[in-house]
Amino acid sequence: MTSELLALPTSADEWMEFVTTRPDAFLAKAREHVAALKDGTPRTAVETLNLWNEVTWSLKSAGSPSYVLSECHPDPAVRDAGSERYLAAVAFETELMLDRDLFELFTNTLATDEASDLTAEESRLLEHTLRDLRLAGVGLDDAGRARAQELADRDSQLSVEFNKNIRDGKRSMRIAPDALAGLPQDFIDNHPVDDDGLITLTTDYPDYVPVREYATNRDTRVAISKLYNDLAWPANDPILAELLDVRRERAQLLGFGDWSDVETATRMAGSSANVDAFLTRVDDASRDAAATEYGTVLARLQQEVPHATDVTTADLAYLLNTIRREQYDVDAQVVRSYFTFTAVMQGVLDLTGALLGLEYHPVSVPTWHDDVHVFDVAKAGATIGRIYLDMHPRDGKFNHAACFDLVVGRDGVELPEGVLMCNFARGTMEHDEVTTFLHEFGHLVHAILAGHQRFTAQSGIATEWDFVEAPSQMLEEWAWDADVLARFARNTQGEAIPAALVERMREADAFGRALLVRRQLGFARVSYQLHHDVPADITAAAAHWVDTTSPVKNLEGSHFACSFGHLTGYGASYYTYQWSLVIARDLLTAFGDDLMNETVATRYRESVLEPGGTKDAADLVRDFLGREYTFDAYRDWLSGR
Repeated sequence: MTSELLALPTSADEWMEFVTTRPDAFLAKAREHVAALKDGTPRTAVETLNLWNEVTWSLKSAGSPSYVLSECHPDPAVRDAGSERYLAAVAFETELMLDRDLFELFTNTLATDEASDLTAEESRLLEHTLRDLRLAGVGLDDAGRARAQELADRDSQLSVEFNKNIRDGKRSMRIAPDALAGLPQDFIDNHPVDDDGLITLTTDYPDYVPVREYATNRDTRVAISKLYNDLAWPANDPILAELLDVRRERAQLLGFGDWSDVETATRMAGSSANVDAFLTRVDDASRDAAATEYGTVLARLQQEVPHATDVTTADLAYLLNTIRREQYDVDAQVVRSYFTFTAVMQGVLDLTGALLGLEYHPVSVPTWHDDVHVFDVAKAGATIGRIYLDMHPRDGKFNHAACFDLVVGRDGVELPEGVLMCNFARGTMEHDEVTTFLHEFGHLVHAILAGHQRFTAQSGIATEWDFVEAPSQMLEEWAWDADVLARFARNTQGEAIPAALVERMREADAFGRALLVRRQLGFARVSYQLHHDVPADITAAAAHWVDTTSPVKNLEGSHFACSFGHLTGYGASYYTYQWSLVIARDLLTAFGDDLMNETVATRYRESVLEPGGTKDAADLVRDFLGREYTFDAYRDWLSGR
């Protein structure tokens, strides 16, 4: 394996050249390789697949860095150029998926006698390539393929614009200092009063998260929640409406019932009907417990707001924190005093290093911003990849938390490199944010460990989309282990977080779990039903599905669908979070009572993470558990056991 890694620009004025010239060169290479594939030269099946691999690798090399920079570079011109190059790569990929000559080439390759001699990975690549060509619409007539290309390109354009409006949609409000009653002192100290005697809050996570969790003033919670829900409204209203129409037409053109049928054709769920049935199963499993929990949180709200008839999304986090403090002796402000960003970051590195047999070496290399931390990842003394941690909010940057490929690794050619983008405060963190850190870092190590396959299409996180969250959701459990947290969770006096407090945190976390699952179920229903029904009034439909699924009500007049970023990349498939969680809870059973069991962790790394997309997800899970996964562990978790 080569030890060379991607060299980023060393000065600000080189970034525009990097984000334009490099992708253009790789796109040109991809076109050259396609021309070679179609030039009529006799090739063996393996030679054909190797040349196709050059195409897909060139496309990833053109698109991945472009997309990353479109989401995080401080220069808006570079972000816009990144978006343009990313869209160009996606458009060419769509064009290839509609190429009848390529389809005939791969079909003939499959029909040759030597196809039976292909390795498992080679056969998988060939079969999946043919499947993807069919799903793209390669079997349509000329007019149909032209329309499929037009619709796919428009889908990509709308998705990029939708995400850009969320990224750039930061809102702010000015309030009197007494409206911050209940907020931690360090938060108040970081928000000085201006010349008008007011304090400014924004929709960035370091403001939004603490306010919704600690502000005793309900009006303050409601005000910032409305701002956050509407941060991309009204700009995204017409974009989302067109996006849903485009996807409906794509599904119909391809002969599918709805867009969910298109997406699940390559996923574990298998069909839109199976998604609907799964959501109904989660509904049945969580309904009664959620109703009981809701009665408790409503009663607690009425102690402060006697006339309240509903718990809203602006209330839930605050009420859960309050009840956990009063009934379980878990004060979230005390808990957060043990988590400072620098210690948490080092703790996550140390934990995953010990668990998965990895080492992280800080390196000083050029990046797009001074905030970015860079580490080379090593296993058994050899460098296997590089990670970039871009962890704090700034204008123009992706404003949620996610992992992105900078470089998709390829065995013997290029090491995998991943980027983690989060929006944490620079000082003290909420425990929920620690859990989020672990979740997203789970994606990052998955991408690095799996990024060493021969074929680009199987390298990195290349499993079915309704499995990709499972490894990250499983890793969240380590944020609830007293021995693990004692390694890095310390207060200003240097005292480790008490084991008794962690145990109370675990008990308190079980309360409200069903309500939070119902919230996630509501989002899954919105994601699914908007693509299934394609309503004329998106705002009303989204509100309906949230309010009929979860007892916690959406804020009246909210346009949260406009800032629901998962509607682009995840489409109709937000269900994947609960689907993956079912698997994650079962994977955890292998560790028993010892989350740091090195033997189990090594088997997990080798069986689930490192294979990447060389096997079906169900096979990866079976290899690790020694059986099919079940719903049992998820049901137990949901009931608090």
